Amino acid sequence: MTFTTDATPEVELVIARHNGVGPAAAGLTTSALGVAGVWIGLAGVLGAPRSVQLDWLVPLIGVALQLDPLGGFFIALTGAVAVPVGVYAIGYARHEHLGAVPLSVLPLFVAAMLLVPAAASVSTFLLAWELMAAASLILVAAQHTRPAVGSAAVFYAVMTQLGFVAILLGLMVLSAAGGADRFADLSAVPPGARTAVFVLTLAGFGSKAGLLPLHAWLPRAHPEAPSPVSALMSAAMVNLGIYGIIRIDLQLLGPGPRWWGVTLLAIGAVSAVYGVLQASVATDLKRLLAYSTVENMGLIAVALGAATLLAASGAASAATVAMAAALLHLAGHAAFKCLGFLAAGSVLAATGLRDLDRLGGLARRMPATTILFGVAALGASGLPLGAGFVGEWLLVQSLIHATPHHTTAVALATPLAVGAVALTTGLGVAAMVKAFGVGFLARPRSDAAAEAREAPTSMLAGMVAAATACVVLAVAPVVLATPLRRVLAVIPASAGADLSGLGTVLHLPGLAGSMAPGLIAVFLVVAVLAAVVVSRWGSRRRPAPAELPLWACGADDLTARMQYTATSFGEPLQRVFDDVLRPEADVEVTAFEESQYLVAKVAYRARISDAVQDLLYTPIIQAVAFCANGIRRAHTGSVHLYLTYGALGVLIVLLVAR
Repeated sequence: MTFTTDATPEVELVIARHNGVGPAAAGLTTSALGVAGVWIGLAGVLGAPRSVQLDWLVPLIGVALQLDPLGGFFIALTGAVAVPVGVYAIGYARHEHLGAVPLSVLPLFVAAMLLVPAAASVSTFLLAWELMAAASLILVAAQHTRPAVGSAAVFYAVMTQLGFVAILLGLMVLSAAGGADRFADLSAVPPGARTAVFVLTLAGFGSKAGLLPLHAWLPRAHPEAPSPVSALMSAAMVNLGIYGIIRIDLQLLGPGPRWWGVTLLAIGAVSAVYGVLQASVATDLKRLLAYSTVENMGLIAVALGAATLLAASGAASAATVAMAAALLHLAGHAAFKCLGFLAAGSVLAATGLRDLDRLGGLARRMPATTILFGVAALGASGLPLGAGFVGEWLLVQSLIHATPHHTTAVALATPLAVGAVALTTGLGVAAMVKAFGVGFLARPRSDAAAEAREAPTSMLAGMVAAATACVVLAVAPVVLATPLRRVLAVIPASAGADLSGLGTVLHLPGLAGSMAPGLIAVFLVVAVLAAVVVSRWGSRRRPAPAELPLWACGADDLTARMQYTATSFGEPLQRVFDDVLRPEADVEVTAFEESQYLVAKVAYRARISDAVQDLLYTPIIQAVAFCANGIRRAHTGSVHLYLTYGALGVLIVLLVAR
């Protein structure tokens, strides 16, 4: 029996081949920008607000920049991701010897992402946002001659521009209603305009963050982009979509009404559950990580929605914990998702494969990469000692401490949100166990996996830096206590709360509950050491084991065909959630020529596509194509006819204006 899936092509054509100075210069520039971003961001978080106006840089509108705690936090977070990615890219470009994309675009992409949170005006923000989108599109389309890359690039271009249109309209309404271009000068915005801005910006920024139903570009673009670019997009760029929601909707227009919170909470819950479902059945390693990003952005949206809903309902302490959970999970996700994509890139560089069904056996061939990917998988699982655990724990605590007597909306929404978070965490564990167990352990399922070699030093150095951040955030989140206090103080939903309990032991402000991640780590280390000592002491007292043949159901030895594949591992979950995933399966039975009752071969083919894309985007694309064909017929090449069209258009505009 053979198993085949719809995995994307296994060989990734990546960043340019530049012998000598090229990769080193681009990688070091990227890392240097990252270091500068961390320094500037921390200065904005911990210091007094600062602003710069550069009127000469852009005619008529100029460029307005400002450092404040909220923008500084996202600048530092983006810079922290860029540092290991730059180091990693040096060895990645030299090791692959494929592709032809100028590495200079990578630092430009990082610089644009650093400018977005520093923008102090609507016009500057839009310029920085579009520069970021253009740079990322160039990097995604690096190998556009491959059909999968070309399709992903076109899809990403359309989605990012539609999102930009929504953001542009929302910020134009905000600027017109507020009577200013600078964020700091915006006066009171009327309720109708606030609602319009919230809806438009939620659509635009939610698209960039990968929230449903505007997520479809993410599982297409992230797997096809070069792995360092995937890490930047998934660990840094999507965060800026969350930044836009916090800055515009929750800070400038906040505190929002209850229905804002319910909307964010519902969209986040659906995104988290759907993303982790797709990750649990995915067989492409990078596609699995991309859907994991959808899941985690959904959890962050749940936290933001809970903070808004609880603040509007009078539960100030629980709202503060929810907002802290969103920010902590942003930092944790940036660390473990950066590491996850870098490790996946190392596997791809060593084997040329992304299909988990053809991997395996990497623990012996690539031990360092295996351990580092394990750190990322632990963080993505939301389990203790993982980088994502503290943020998810705070989120659950904020939801269960929201007592029902606040409002009916709270009484109904919070239990459902707790259930969504619990389901997401459970399925997330299954997805990461599949990725780590099937992809790295057991026996290799292909010659490429059996002959893999460990990643070069610079790639390992970048992954070790990201893994260090994962460990620090998992064991000692107290390092973010002071920055969190400063950021939470400028967000209306969490302003004025007592945050003195965010220390070595996490005491929930105003609520009953505490946790000490460091003590959990110490107890776990002691337990492991004790188990090792006891096992060695017991082995000395036992007689030497006899060497016996391995039992393998009558076979001579175990083979790769006797172990789980990624497809078979996810098949039970696929059956449970069949109505949501809508898989397409085909079984082909080939009989011997002598008798149809004697089976020679059975082939099973399964394809799981994105159901939201099939149900929502496919009809829209078909409608657009139909309209385009109709418009094409009007293009006859006649100048006189075109002038008639123009005159009719002007006449219609004049009549409407009249």
